[in-house]
Amino acid sequence: MNLTIENIVLGLSLLLLIGVLSAKFSARIGLPSLVFFMAVGMVMSHFIFFDNAWLAQLIATFALVIILFEGGLQTEWGSVKTVYKPSLSLATLGVVATTVAVGVAAKFILGLSWAESILVGAIVGSTDAAAVFSVLGSKNIKPKLRTVLEAESASNDPMAIFLTVSLIQVIQSPSFEPFQLIASFFWQMGLGLIFGLLFGRISVWVINKINLDSSGLYPVLSIALAIFTFSIVTMMGASGFLAVYVMALILGNSDLTYRHSILGFSEGLSWMMQILMFMILGLLVFPEDLIDVAWQGIVLAIFLMVIARPFGVFISLLFTKMAVKEKLFISWAGLKGAVPIILGTYPLVEGLENGHIMFNVVFFVVLLSTIIQGTTIAKAAELLGAAGPGKKEQSPYSLELISIGKTNSEMMEIRILEGSKVAHQQIQSLELPPKTLITAVIRGERLITPEGSTMLEPNDVLYILAKKDKKEELKKIIMPKEQTDPNGTKQTG
Repeated sequence: MNLTIENIVLGLSLLLLIGVLSAKFSARIGLPSLVFFMAVGMVMSHFIFFDNAWLAQLIATFALVIILFEGGLQTEWGSVKTVYKPSLSLATLGVVATTVAVGVAAKFILGLSWAESILVGAIVGSTDAAAVFSVLGSKNIKPKLRTVLEAESASNDPMAIFLTVSLIQVIQSPSFEPFQLIASFFWQMGLGLIFGLLFGRISVWVINKINLDSSGLYPVLSIALAIFTFSIVTMMGASGFLAVYVMALILGNSDLTYRHSILGFSEGLSWMMQILMFMILGLLVFPEDLIDVAWQGIVLAIFLMVIARPFGVFISLLFTKMAVKEKLFISWAGLKGAVPIILGTYPLVEGLENGHIMFNVVFFVVLLSTIIQGTTIAKAAELLGAAGPGKKEQSPYSLELISIGKTNSEMMEIRILEGSKVAHQQIQSLELPPKTLITAVIRGERLITPEGSTMLEPNDVLYILAKKDKKEELKKIIMPKEQTDPNGTKQTG
């Protein structure tokens, strides 16, 4: 087949369609959708020759920025701040411990040098945000454990990237100074966090103050700000991935103009990036190459799941109050995914002698561990007592102002929690600011038309049309002083 523009466009459309259908099919059998995406790419490799590791790394890096941005937007700060210590320990000490354990095993299984073996460990040392978010999203997991795993997966990429790049430098230049590694670590992590906070605050201000003439531009603006954050921070030699996640975390827990549009657009774009990224990475692998490293990959994958990951988890959570069963579940739910495969392209791009062996082994390990662990997470949660009430249901409704951003009114979405001043009161008894109108009440799956006699109940979601300068006054009236739920109030238009 000739590679005409029409054929390329047709091929991309078919890949996306197959990806969407694969996601639906994978949800029914409990297998992570990324496995199907990669499988499609591997099948397509028989018809499309693709071996450009640099291009695959570029596409995957761009996709990972979008995925981390969407993950940060959906993360509730109120829950993250209660588990930041174990998550941070897992994202740093846990990655290092796992790296060393896998590296020792890889030395004897693959017969590589010590530096190359530790490099393999660094590549597979981190969990993957895309895999964890997609697999845990529909599973019935205790909120605390879910948050620990999601926060870890979103924040441990910088450590894995740092170790991978540093070890490649050590292999290429054995005289590389250890002091430089330590200084580089604090530079990357410290600046990544600082600039993530800074760009997060700036992004909130820009989105709420820019007054664009079309609501459809706000999601585009948010994505542009995320990519800009990653680019600037990376150019400064710091961790752009950490900066993007922190920036998105601030955005997701702030009052935003056209919030629903931004979240919906980001979620859809994140899915498209996952489909494209995993298929491209699948194209980079030839199935016959995996057969050559099959037994090494199987042994290393089993070692990673059963020994290395639990070793890293128990070491990093040694001084926490978590129960042994909870640590075991965190160990089993440490899914691998795009990040290890992306890092697996680094030795290829740098031209290391055993780069192809490393990439094929890493791909095999990731694929095997994802299939086994991803399909058994729900069962593991039941056996280890990690099953919970599931992820909080989002309202099936959304309401935003269709008018342009220059309007002086906002449509606010407010969830009433226990302890709210307006709970168990009729609407007509509320002392709302002038020209404030409750336009809808969402109770479970029902949409209630508000009347004066309508009694408000805890967990009701109110859509309120109010003047922008009355927003803080309205929040004080409806929300209790001790209100900490970041989803309690959302500015939507």
